[in-house]
Amino acid sequence: MRQKSRFVCAIAGMLALVATSAYAQDVRPVQVSFGAGVTWPNSDVRDHLGNGYNINFGLQVNVTPVVGIEGLYSFNGLGDKTLTINTVENPINPVPVPTPFTASMNMQYGTGAVVIQSRGKVRGYGLVGMGIYYRPIKVTTPGIGFVPGYCDPWWYYCVPGGFVPVDNVVGDRSSTDFGMVFGGGVNLSSFYTELRYHYIWGPTVEQQTIGGGTVLPTPITINETKANGQFLQWTVGIRF
Repeated sequence: MRQKSRFVCAIAGMLALVATSAYAQDVRPVQVSFGAGVTWPNSDVRDHLGNGYNINFGLQVNVTPVVGIEGLYSFNGLGDKTLTINTVENPINPVPVPTPFTASMNMQYGTGAVVIQSRGKVRGYGLVGMGIYYRPIKVTTPGIGFVPGYCDPWWYYCVPGGFVPVDNVVGDRSSTDFGMVFGGGVNLSSFYTELRYHYIWGPTVEQQTIGGGTVLPTPITINETKANGQFLQWTVGIRF
């Protein structure tokens, strides 16, 4: 009788060990993720840049089935934003002329984050981390340029020459800054969906006064401003 009891207990222990092992395998030690989605500028940034898209590649090392360390690279293409600003075409007769200026930017970043996740087939998770953000921006305004006669069959392009509309680049800058990310999502089998919020500490633009001359008789004072960035990022993808 004792031998049967020991045998039953041994079998029960082995089944429990196998079940626990199979349950722990729901979370692999190393996971790779690919995803894409929509990126929205927030706060003051939304007044100067348009919505865009994101493409992400991530690698997550699960220290335990509940705690993971993630490294992520993301490329974000943001939509153009056009603002109308009064400019002066003739310094002798400084009459303001409304002129469109278009800003276009992409954002690339790499972040490291701590991930806390639940267990099971449907696993919710939250994350917090820091990263480095690279943000180049270009500002253009429409103009007119002369193009000589040219033809290239492989470009499907032939022109006799003349004046054509062009974009004048009036500003081309970039900034590399530190930032933080907070987010959460759900893993469902090999698929995931998540929402992340990014806050970036941007460069400081010092207070300055422009104008006071022939072109701009009335001086304008610009207060000190920090070009901080805030973005919301929604992504869907696969994680395996």
